Order: sequence, then C-alpha cells, then structure tokens
Amino acid sequence: MKKLTPVLAVQAIEPVLPFWIDRLGFEKTAEVPHDDALGFVILKHGDVELMYQTQAYIMADVGEAVRIPEGGTVLYIEVDDLDDVERRLEGIDYVIPRRKTFYGADEVVVREPGGNLVTFSHFAGGS
Repeated sequence: MKKLTPVLAVQAIEPVLPFWIDRLGFEKTAEVPHDDALGFVILKHGDVELMYQTQAYIMADVGEAVRIPEGGTVLYIEVDDLDDVERRLEGIDYVIPRRKTFYGADEVVVREPGGNLVTFSHFAGGS
C-alpha cells in the first residue's frame, strides 16, 4: 500500500473550503461540478490529501448502493507545529482543547464545517 486518502461525504462542499484552504493552507487540486454547486473536490497540503463528495453527487455517480454517512469520520493529522495550527484555527470551537495524550502527543480536536472531527497532533521530536 502506498497512500490513504479519506473521502468525506457532506451535503455541500462550499462551506468546508474556507476551513481547509483559508485557515490551513490546503489547495484545491481537482473539482467536479454537480448541478449548480461542487459535487467533488480534492484538497492537498504537502503529502496530506483528502476528498469531499456531496451526497447528491454520490447518488448520481454510483447510486444507493454506496451510501456514506455524514459526520462519522475522524481525521488524524500529524503536524510539525501545533502552535501554528492553533493560530489558524482562531475562532473555531474546540471539541477537545489542547491536551497531552498517554501516547505522547499534544493534540487539539475540532469539528470541520461538514460535521467531521479533525484531530491535529504533534509529537515532540517528530514521529
């Protein structure tokens, strides 16, 4: 195996873009329109990549057989500088404020606008 890319299902993609692009520096590397909105996007920051699809786009693309629940995903993203991430998240409510875990990470957990949890984690000295 070479890579894991999460795919998050949401009602609308546009509300999640400022969170990832404006606050955290991701770039949109691909997009597919659907009806009068975005149906699919790929977002990338360095080696980290994630995809979003709308429920309507999924249904149009593959039908009822592939129903993806919304808001049921937790992304765990290891970062080099958690202080920088916290500055970028200013004004976002934390689900779990900064804490030290039993496995040696400093973490914060937020809910992105699509309803999914995102954990940003830093290990002192790298991992």
